[in-house]
Amino acid sequence: MAQADIGIDLGSSNICVYKKEKGVVIKEPSLVAYHKDEEKILAFGEEARQMIMGKAGSVAAIRPMKAGVISDYAVTEALLKHYITKAMGHRSIRKPYISLCLPEGTTSIERRAVEEATYQAGARDVTIVDAPIAAAIGAGVDITKPVGNMIVDIGGGTTDISVISIGDSVVRESLKIAGGSFDEAIARYVRRRHSVFIDEGQAEAIKIKIGNAQRRPNIETMQVVGRNVTNGLTETIELTSEEIRQAIADATSRIVETVHGVLEKTPPELAADIAQRGIILTGGGSLLKGMEERISERTGINVMTATKPDLSVAIGTGLYTKMMEVLEEKY
Repeated sequence: MAQADIGIDLGSSNICVYKKEKGVVIKEPSLVAYHKDEEKILAFGEEARQMIMGKAGSVAAIRPMKAGVISDYAVTEALLKHYITKAMGHRSIRKPYISLCLPEGTTSIERRAVEEATYQAGARDVTIVDAPIAAAIGAGVDITKPVGNMIVDIGGGTTDISVISIGDSVVRESLKIAGGSFDEAIARYVRRRHSVFIDEGQAEAIKIKIGNAQRRPNIETMQVVGRNVTNGLTETIELTSEEIRQAIADATSRIVETVHGVLEKTPPELAADIAQRGIILTGGGSLLKGMEERISERTGINVMTATKPDLSVAIGTGLYTKMMEVLEEKY
């Protein structure tokens, strides 16, 4: 198995690209700007985000991946080709070996679609990697050992929960609830409770600043400017951290309860390892304040977040084939 030249974490919110011997070289929104009238792609990633903000009328925002599923095959292929070329360099004539990460619950049909899109985008060979395995490797876990490790990867579109031992997922669960779900819940709450419309970026900013999965004694506040849904005029409102906690409570509770459910299905000897080693959180969604405490409170097990949770999957995807070689040598 050849070591991958690049590893791609094609998430619902962001695309991260790991290049061999250089680390993560690209992290941009997995977003495409598409001109509706001219029917052509205008830009990718951060450039697309800026363009969409400036030309909302004529330019549509397309997210090629939604909850780990290709929403638009042609756009996904174009996005992959753009970032493969960007990572390898325009002068490179050699087709790269690529590892590409997908959520745990992705079907075989969906996997084949993504794999084919990657080949069409210019790959010489493609290895599909499960997100929890990649997340564990990227978090520094030696997955080749015969011990139990629990990974909770809270991405943009999915949360993958897995108990890993000897390079494989022993018990696993995938939820289509993650960081993006928090943003959507916040936007819905503001619209329903305050009759104000806010966009995806504002909802994410609120989540980052005052979002919390756990009730806090000290209430934080934040002023937000939006558009009144009744008269269309600009309006400024003040939100509290307790409001936002309640807005996202259903989503955070689903994740916490699913983690507990996976633990209940874990073989006793591996559960004992996890109790001793702790639970590891990865993914951008794990940065929500209070997630460690909520999961620890429910499971009775120490919970820690990876050093670079938003990059763990990309790093692990890039290192996957190398880790599999080590595993083959051991067993």
